[in-house]
Amino acid sequence: MKWNAELYDQKHSFVFQYGENLVELLNPQKDEQILDLGCGTGYLTQQIHEQEAKVRGTDSSPEMIRQAKENYPGIDFAVEDATTFKATAQYDAVFSNAVLHWIKNTDALMQNVYNSLKPGGRFVAEMGGKGNVQHLLNATRQVLQQHGYTKQAQTQIWYFPSLGEYTSRLEAAGFRVTYAAHFDRKTPLQDGDQGVAKWIMMFGPLLTAGIPQKEKEQMLAEVTALLEPHYNENGQWYADYKRLRFIAIKEV
Repeated sequence: MKWNAELYDQKHSFVFQYGENLVELLNPQKDEQILDLGCGTGYLTQQIHEQEAKVRGTDSSPEMIRQAKENYPGIDFAVEDATTFKATAQYDAVFSNAVLHWIKNTDALMQNVYNSLKPGGRFVAEMGGKGNVQHLLNATRQVLQQHGYTKQAQTQIWYFPSLGEYTSRLEAAGFRVTYAAHFDRKTPLQDGDQGVAKWIMMFGPLLTAGIPQKEKEQMLAEVTALLEPHYNENGQWYADYKRLRFIAIKEV
């Protein structure tokens, strides 16, 4: 999927802004070697850098890395795949915000992170958890089915696991999970009733792939109407986010 990095920064900055207290959970120390896995446009990488850690930011999107390098030229950024990268040095910590639910090959990801950490190193992350944007997905699939787009309705873009499911996989990969939480976090959408369509086109364009533009616009309006009772609170629209957050330690 090709990302619009500028639009991401301008209209969907909540992704990294909500990650600021995840940096507090990471608690980076001076001179620690830290990998920001799936760094996007680099905002949280910069937050870690400001605490005097030696941080490297990686992302599979060339568009995101290009923007990150423009935003923060003093930080080391690179295009890398989280499931296949080869760490040139072992890290004290691997940090990841709002990325892991995009990665289908979870076992390869966890093994790669484990191999890249020093003994006792920590994996600190937040991702979409079970039930994330469930209202939005239900409404979108309903409208797709009604318009005869069965293939798109069956498209699985993300992996939103339960706490027990994901922590069990971390343990199977050799980690000791010292903290884990699954929680609701309703998230404001910008631009009122246009926010739903913009969210889908930013994060879930595969759901409407191959649909003619005029029909797509009509369908997004129908999705928005279905979501209004759930999302519209006195003119401010909120998405039904559910997050999974954890700290896992590399045991040897």
